[in-house]
Amino acid sequence: MILITGATGNVGREVVNELRKSETPFKIASHRKDSEYVYFDFENADSFRPALTGVKKLFLLRPPHIADAKKYFQPLIDIAKEVGVEHIVFLSLLGVEKNPIVPHHKIEKIIKKSGIPYTFLRPSFFMQNLISQHGEELRKEKEIYVPAGKGKTSFIDVRDIGTVTARILTENGHENKGYSLTGTEALDYYEVAEILSEELGETIKYVNPSVLQFRDKMLKKGIKKEFVTVMIGIYFTAKIGLAKKITPDLQILLGKRPITFKEFAHDYKYELV
Repeated sequence: MILITGATGNVGREVVNELRKSETPFKIASHRKDSEYVYFDFENADSFRPALTGVKKLFLLRPPHIADAKKYFQPLIDIAKEVGVEHIVFLSLLGVEKNPIVPHHKIEKIIKKSGIPYTFLRPSFFMQNLISQHGEELRKEKEIYVPAGKGKTSFIDVRDIGTVTARILTENGHENKGYSLTGTEALDYYEVAEILSEELGETIKYVNPSVLQFRDKMLKKGIKKEFVTVMIGIYFTAKIGLAKKITPDLQILLGKRPITFKEFAHDYKYELV
């Protein structure tokens, strides 16, 4: 049995879609007690044991608002080990090995220390984040507002991550491995704005704000302080050149060329205008 956390998010939805195609038995975790799914709340450790009992594989995704790895993830991993979880597939972050600022770094350490076989998926920045996190600026202000400087990012489409994750959850041979997942091209946000402008038929500008300007704007939008801090850490990764790496891992796991940014822009055109 597989337990899927974060099933309503960008990646989680795609993982669920792929598992349904393969008719693999799985359960969906939900923080709502009145849900039809398995009650599992990262902020309520009492929910861990009932949800994990009988589970052999866990797809673990960190909720965006949770940054304290030791407080929330240590008890979870301890209980996972106690109840006999045999494999944890954790959605981490590209370049996390060199970036202790983000919580993913600490979560990976906790999982490794537990001795539970793991697979760390370390994707680059999701193309779909431009919609979920910055769609408002794109649609209303026709701008991309992120503090990434001129740094390049090897963007990845969450549809490809979903395909790869489902395969790893249903195949053997991926235990105790980390995969750096990227697209086949690295783009800076000026190039991203240019591609979007061409596809959408209107001018999209990349605004390169300072960290303080970005922080202030995100907080005014109502985004929680902890999540804004994580976002800053991720964009800092891009700014200093750690997000531009292109690896063959995704293409090897997929067995085909990954989705390009231009293809993404075309497919999601009506969500970007």
